Amino acid sequence: MATAARLSPQTERTDLADTARVEPQIDRIVHSPQFQQLIAERTRFGWTLTILMLVVYFGFIGLIAFDKQLLAVKVGGTASLGLFMGVFVILFAFALTGIYVARANTRFDALSEALRREFGR
Repeated sequence: MATAARLSPQTERTDLADTARVEPQIDRIVHSPQFQQLIAERTRFGWTLTILMLVVYFGFIGLIAFDKQLLAVKVGGTASLGLFMGVFVILFAFALTGIYVARANTRFDALSEALRREFGR
């Protein structure tokens, strides 16, 4: 039969003391201009890429729904324009992922590193 592990009163007090010391540090970080800049840039960039992907995807779906004749046009022998456009949508998603990773590894990591240096962690 398993019994629940209980922490000693000393351990519980130590955990509470650690939490009390960390919270002001978290508040300082959250309210710092560098952190606010990081969050704003990352959010803005994420929404921009999201909107681009939605426009491309729903544009393709709209063409499927409303202009099937355009997608049925043969291009390069037996392949249709719809096939190439579908592949484009998939490649576009990979490209946006690569763009985000590149930005995250350069700009966002630099801002994060500046925060680490400023707040000593």
